[in-house]
Amino acid sequence: MERAKFDAAFKELPEGYSEGIYDGRRFGVTVRRSKDGRRNSLFARELAGSDLISFNLYRVSSGKASLKPCEMSADKVVAFVLSYRPDA
Repeated sequence: MERAKFDAAFKELPEGYSEGIYDGRRFGVTVRRSKDGRRNSLFARELAGSDLISFNLYRVSSGKASLKPCEMSADKVVAFVLSYRPDA
């Protein structure tokens, strides 16, 4: 995973609920960020299907990040964050 690209893409995702396109399919996405930026989460559900993407992202004081996918591969999570496009 290229961390800088992932971090930049995740930062651009709107906080709260949004809808948009990933891999030609519509998803509803909820992003939550703690005020201090250390605890972050994303939950996405395909609106016309059964696909899910979910993860927690923890940032420690050293600046390192720990990505914790929920019952899926980190590759799936990274691909989603890099390619998801929320509606304008």
